[in-house]
Order: sequence, then C-alpha cells, then structure tokens
Amino acid sequence: MTGLLVGVVFLLLMAGAALWWLGRRQRQATGLPPGEVIYEDVGIREEVRQPLISRRYGLVGRPDYLVMVQEGSRRLAIPVEVKSRARPAQPFRSHVLQLATYCLLVEDLHKVRPPYGLIRYADATVRIPFTEELRAQVLAAADAIRRARTAPDVPRQHQDPRRCAGCSYRKACGQEALV
Repeated sequence: MTGLLVGVVFLLLMAGAALWWLGRRQRQATGLPPGEVIYEDVGIREEVRQPLISRRYGLVGRPDYLVMVQEGSRRLAIPVEVKSRARPAQPFRSHVLQLATYCLLVEDLHKVRPPYGLIRYADATVRIPFTEELRAQVLAAADAIRRARTAPDVPRQHQDPRRCAGCSYRKACGQEALV
C-alpha cells in the first residue's frame, strides 16, 4: 500500500512539473515578459476592456497587454503591442508611435514612466526604448492629427495604391486617381 501511495505522489509531482514546464513554454511563446498581466485587449476574455484615457494629453488607447514587471525595487507597467505579421527589418514608424502612445498613457495614469515597451511580431519580440525623443514624437503626431481634423483639406501622405484601395475616404478625397 505504501508503494502505491509513493507511486501516486510521484505521478502527481511529475504531472505538476510537466504542466509547469508547458505553461512556461506557452508564456515564452507569447513574447510577454515575466510578470502579472494587468490589462489585455486581445479578445481572450468576453468583457470589453475600457481604454486607457489621458485627459492631460488628449489621448486614448487600448494596448494589447500591460504587464506589471519587477525591475530592481520598482514595479513597472510595460505595454505590449501584438502584430500578426513577421518582424520587419526595422519596426514600422506607425508601430513604434502606437506603442509609444501606450507608454505615454501608462506614464500619465500610473505616474511612473515605463523605460520601454514591447512589439510582439509573429516571430520575434522587439524592445523599444521610451526615450524623451520618442515621447516628443508622440505628442507632435497627436497635435498634427488634431490640426488635421479641423483643416479644410488634408493631402494624402503616401503613394501606396493598396492603402488607397482599402480607404474609407477613397471616394471623398479626390486624390484616388493620383496613385
């Protein structure tokens, strides 16, 4: 009887170790840093998450994840943006500005500036430092968007026919034939 009990305990320990190992591998595959996920907006849960809102900067956003990490004596909320495509040679400026906007929102709401954010591509995770220069670029881009909203005419800023083909303003812009 004692041998049977020892065997059952051994099997339970092995099963627990296997589950722990599989969970760790799954977590690594997500590209998320070790820490507690405090916010997610990737459709895993049924409830709709409220966006992060900064009245100070007039910004609103929904990062895919916010992960609370321990770095030294500080607990930091790190935004993670997930992209379904493979990692490009250089992260697209739009991806970087989107992530930096989330960093600014976290800074304003948590009163602690995240030193970086993460972009998780299908095949790699890229760490983007949240520098003073990048912070200024986010604020400048937000200001340009606000000005464009009230401008009588905003010219197209690209020569990409695919973007024009899928644009909801295609019929109204008057520039669709220029591509």
